[in-house]
Amino acid sequence: MLALVSGVPHGRAAEPLRLTSAALQIGVDAASGRLTELIDRASGHNFAPAATPATTASAPSGLWSLELEFAGGGGARTLEPADASRCEVEAIAGSTPGLRLSWSGFSGDDLAGVRVEIVARMTDDPAVSRWQLAVTKPRDVAVQQVVFPRLAALPAQPGERLAVPAWLGELLVDPRQAMVSKAGKSVRTEWQYPGRLAMQCLAFYRPGGAGLYLACDDATALRKSFAASADGRGGFSLEITHLPENGARDTERYTPPYGVRVGTFQGDWITAAERYRTWAVEQPWVKTSRLASGAVPQWARETALWVWNRGRSSDVLGPAVAMQRELGLPVSVLWHWWHGCAYDAGFPEYLPPREGAEPFRAALAEAHKHGVHSLVYMNTRLWGLTTRSWAEEGAVAYAVKRPDGSHRREVYNTFTRQPLTAMCMGTAYWRNKYAGLAERAIRELGVDGIYMDQACSSLSCFDPAHGHPLGGGSYWMHGFRQLSADIRGRAAGIRSIGLAGEGAGEAWLPYLDLMLSLEVSRERYRPPTPQWEPIPFFQAVYHPYAIQFGNYSSLTMPPYDDLWPAEFAPKQPLQLLDQKFARQFRFEQARAFVWGQQPMIANFLPSHMEERPEEIAYVLQLARLRQAGLDYLMHGEFLRPPGIDAPSVEADISRLSIYAGQKGALTSFKKNLPLAIAGAWRSPAGNVAVALASVADEPLTITLAFDPVYHGVTDAKRIVRIDESGRTPLGKLSETGTLAVTLPARGACLVELARQ
Repeated sequence: MLALVSGVPHGRAAEPLRLTSAALQIGVDAASGRLTELIDRASGHNFAPAATPATTASAPSGLWSLELEFAGGGGARTLEPADASRCEVEAIAGSTPGLRLSWSGFSGDDLAGVRVEIVARMTDDPAVSRWQLAVTKPRDVAVQQVVFPRLAALPAQPGERLAVPAWLGELLVDPRQAMVSKAGKSVRTEWQYPGRLAMQCLAFYRPGGAGLYLACDDATALRKSFAASADGRGGFSLEITHLPENGARDTERYTPPYGVRVGTFQGDWITAAERYRTWAVEQPWVKTSRLASGAVPQWARETALWVWNRGRSSDVLGPAVAMQRELGLPVSVLWHWWHGCAYDAGFPEYLPPREGAEPFRAALAEAHKHGVHSLVYMNTRLWGLTTRSWAEEGAVAYAVKRPDGSHRREVYNTFTRQPLTAMCMGTAYWRNKYAGLAERAIRELGVDGIYMDQACSSLSCFDPAHGHPLGGGSYWMHGFRQLSADIRGRAAGIRSIGLAGEGAGEAWLPYLDLMLSLEVSRERYRPPTPQWEPIPFFQAVYHPYAIQFGNYSSLTMPPYDDLWPAEFAPKQPLQLLDQKFARQFRFEQARAFVWGQQPMIANFLPSHMEERPEEIAYVLQLARLRQAGLDYLMHGEFLRPPGIDAPSVEADISRLSIYAGQKGALTSFKKNLPLAIAGAWRSPAGNVAVALASVADEPLTITLAFDPVYHGVTDAKRIVRIDESGRTPLGKLSETGTLAVTLPARGACLVELARQ
């Protein structure tokens, strides 16, 4: 039951107007519209900033800001609630009570008609409110962006965490301190959606205590961004920025066609993921996802292990065939540096292959005889600015443009420093260019699909000649839909091709067969930041609807493209890493296993079977075990893992990848790693299994602590251990819901709790 409680304004002591449910209380100052209460009623914690001189001096003023641009070169202006001379707050009666806040009376002739309105209502979830914003303005005034809501100067709790679905997901420990620069200055981090932000939500919480949940319920994937910032004085803020199509020109009213959900919770990032999942699984991208609809090619679904190698066919396909022979299950290839141009420099001049078309085609045909399939690399949006085709084809006309008309310069290659630029997915020219290259690779060369690097990303483009809305909108996703359909159409009747993309993103579920998620190897390619940890946030929401794969896990020094400058080439390519990094290698493989990904090994050579037999045996063990548990590890729904009492040890971490750790940079560091990790999954039949993997060099007994009600195992009829030796009964849970499992050195298993 919802209730509205309104106070009678009488100066400073006026009671706020309140919107209240059993779990959440929202209070708004009746005179200014300032948020005074955002209370998690279970804990009593108020996420609204206190009205003190310290907070008002360091925090932006109010729930929103509005950036306007005036016609005829009239300049731009940013408005905030404090700029309004009139604010009205009123209760909304009816079956769904709410609050209406409006600001008007802005100074300036051009602003006479400007009005900002917010309506907040409770939802079916008593812990979540839904907010909608509308801007009324003159038709010739553009809305460049709207920041709403802005939750500034959030009151502190001990042990805070920030969970961000940045691709697979990241968790930041103590964000108030971690997001401050070494000089003590404010740091603001922004995540673009659709793109680096795979889902439209954030969670800010104290583990086991009060949490703040922010999300948008936009089923059309319109451009927006989420941001977090710390001011260096203990202040911390969250906000969402909305980007109207064409600046909402030629209309007198702009309102995002979706709501913002603001709520509280008790728990952690998994609690927030489960809340988001309730909404997400009802959206069109789930109902039409490639995996759920059975459209993913059979060979991609059945792949038990990926080999990620680079270079000519002898360095890629031969090792994959050898690995498949050893594994006894299907192996597929992710193939970089097959192309005739230098990596991260010569795109999109991929053809012909660097070893020649005929040898390449023959090698693929031979691999097909062994059942080995290949995805070849083609970047989805980059064109090298030093390539001949850039000038000859006038490609600049189809590049992503900034508001001033310039195009972007992006440099990835630390050895050549050659720049590239982003091409606009909203242009038919670029889509045709890319699809034509993919068609040739599929038809003329015989590849089984395309790895579309940087697929799960998007950019704002402001080129009016492209024919798409400027800035905001969903044209990038519409363009990607057309591109993927075009590639599949061109390959029709040839073979069942796969399309994979870098990263993860809910909006890409209907278009990609696989998503490369490398966060399991975060330590290997990102700077050592103990505050940031990878989490399977995306998996917790979308696991049954997308195949995640990928791992930088490697036993060797990084490869070097032989088309790069010779002076930077290593003396001994693919030299074995020191054995001290073996635990890191196993931990990366273990993460992928318990997080429900298809396993992968990078830079594999058949000689590693003899030179590093224990590491290879670990990879094979997990690959076979995953295949035995696909009901859980491919089709299962993510559950909170049971409690696990595994000890941690300090491990050596290699920070070497293609670019990371090169040219005098930090190449290794130390980090504490748990000796065993677990993931929990519910099968479509309703059974539960725990994936358990040890990276210890000695036997380890682990106690799993279940929540019998949450995990749904109160009526479990049998508990079975599944490992390489087969299926073994494990007895029953204790009265307190615990179960002891002993793993051999570097062991793994599935613990299945079945209802029947």
